[in-house]
Amino acid sequence: MTLREKLEARKAASADKIPAHVKAVMGRSLEELRHSGIVGRALSVGDEAPDFTLPNAGGGTVHLAELLTAGPVVISFYRGGWCPYCNLELAALQEAVTELEEAGGGLVAISPNLPDESLTTVERHALGFPVLSDVGNVVARRFGLVFEVPDDLEAVYRAMGHDIGKVNGTDRWEIPLPATYVVDPAGAIRFAFVDADYRNRAEPADIVEVLRTL
Repeated sequence: MTLREKLEARKAASADKIPAHVKAVMGRSLEELRHSGIVGRALSVGDEAPDFTLPNAGGGTVHLAELLTAGPVVISFYRGGWCPYCNLELAALQEAVTELEEAGGGLVAISPNLPDESLTTVERHALGFPVLSDVGNVVARRFGLVFEVPDDLEAVYRAMGHDIGKVNGTDRWEIPLPATYVVDPAGAIRFAFVDADYRNRAEPADIVEVLRTL
């Protein structure tokens, strides 16, 4: 089953469970995000990827420039461990990690979650690649991915038990668009998947094919 199929199954299951007023808030927020122009402002193919150093879930640090000395790097920005679509994506990346490595690529995932939250995500999915904490969305902002959760959607998430500010260690309810980049050893972005709809993600098989061309 492809990631796309798993995501579609999740959408269908959610559609039967989410109350109408919640669907309305989510739909309105999604349309506002689509029309905000954020996708067009995000970094894309041909842009230079900003270098970064971020803490991983194990207490160490990861430096993009160092990773690039070994070959191209796949960077997956996700909203947080509270997001079921993000969890599906992370699990799919783990399933594909051997193929990604055989195609010459390294892999890191980045969210604004605090390191302890990232560690929980790593342990839950038995992830074998670095999961990094971009507290304050410093790196995601440089990629042009950050937006503020609107008040009505914040209320919906709180009602679901998702305190995004708490798990991110900040009072600001900001999250990144889910996005996947492939960065070549020279630091240039060679593949970019950025979508305003958080339910859509890059297919791991497509990422592998890109890596094989580098």
